[in-house]
Amino acid sequence: MAEDAAPHAAADTAEDSHTSFMKERFEVELEFVQCLANPWYINFIAQQGYFEKPEFLNFLNYLQYWKKPEYSRFIVYPHALAFLDLLQHKEFRDGMKTVDETTRVHGLQYHHWRWPNYQDASDTSPAASPAAASYDASTSGT
Repeated sequence: MAEDAAPHAAADTAEDSHTSFMKERFEVELEFVQCLANPWYINFIAQQGYFEKPEFLNFLNYLQYWKKPEYSRFIVYPHALAFLDLLQHKEFRDGMKTVDETTRVHGLQYHHWRWPNYQDASDTSPAASPAAASYDASTSGT
């Protein structure tokens, strides 16, 4: 009988290990996605050259699953998902390398937080409209 228990114990240990790994992965990815709500964090990773690495761009694309309702319910900062969308565009990634653009985006984010019900037709904040159109409209004159 003791011999029969050994395979079950090993299977339980492997299952517990896998469950623990998946829980940790969920938490780490959630934390990273929420960090994207901070334009200055995006500026930091842009300046570190992460946006030049195809692996990192693939990772950002992979993280799109956080927009699904079963995952997005864990997001505390919804702007993180808007920025995740914007990060799919090279123009936005390139712009976030500069202090001026990061300051501008941070100001737009503050404006949206301060006056969430204010709708201005010229508002180009990331949460105001679809990500690509929002960013393209704000940079088309520069």
